[in-house]
Amino acid sequence: MKKIAYLGPQGTFTEEALLKFLEMTREEAEEISFPTVREVIKGVDRGEADEGLVPIENSIEGSVNETQDVLTFESEAKIVREITIPIRHNLIGKKDLKLENIKKIVSHPHATAQCRNFLSSKLPNVEIIAANSTAEAVRKILEMDNDVAAIGTKIAAQLYNLEVVVENIEDNKENKTRFVFVGNYIPPKTGYDKTSIVCFLKEDRPGSLYNILKEFAEREINLTRLESRPAKKDLGDYVFMIDMEGHVHDAKVFSALEALRKKVYMVKILGSYPRWKNSSTNK
Repeated sequence: MKKIAYLGPQGTFTEEALLKFLEMTREEAEEISFPTVREVIKGVDRGEADEGLVPIENSIEGSVNETQDVLTFESEAKIVREITIPIRHNLIGKKDLKLENIKKIVSHPHATAQCRNFLSSKLPNVEIIAANSTAEAVRKILEMDNDVAAIGTKIAAQLYNLEVVVENIEDNKENKTRFVFVGNYIPPKTGYDKTSIVCFLKEDRPGSLYNILKEFAEREINLTRLESRPAKKDLGDYVFMIDMEGHVHDAKVFSALEALRKKVYMVKILGSYPRWKNSSTNK
């Protein structure tokens, strides 16, 4: 049976994404929880798991820097597929907790940020306590006073036998997170693929980004994401992270990458994999 690591503990949005994937594909897998994104990916590197699932991008908060940095600088694991799920935040508490009685809220800072309007209008005076994950936040309130609530998933509430005080408290109902599975292989072409790369520059000079983008424009390759990240060297040194439509074994994608290798210090392929196309995430 395939072993799949995920960002834990139980009850995180990452586990929710994994359960959705397994339900859709009707696959069976042994789930292994790791405490950090880095440990999930390194667990794949060490062979402790066949694949790992980590968040990489949120429609509101943007990219997950830890995921990008580990894949770029610390690992040879490749993205092998992706899944996007809607993010539904819920206010969770012990039995019979009323909204007006809540004095403190525990959650991950991203979750509280994504519920800012609800908190400011409904609970303007509550104390906000940070947790490492929404799942940890839900678990923590078991040991706290009855006037403490958490922001988390419904599966976390069920896991710890708690109640949902108010559901769907996120400010933006279009809030979604993209997760990626990482493994040690590049999947075959499907005809509906995406390739993710990182470009390391030889030196920072005028026109560097233009010279990179030109290779894709000339071949009519659509870019779906472009972002710069610090190169972990001197101030002002950056790498460019690019997602494009197409598979690395497509002729025009292969040609573009070969041309880029002559212009930059290094092109690292983070993965070439099927694009997510489940329309149910848009509902």
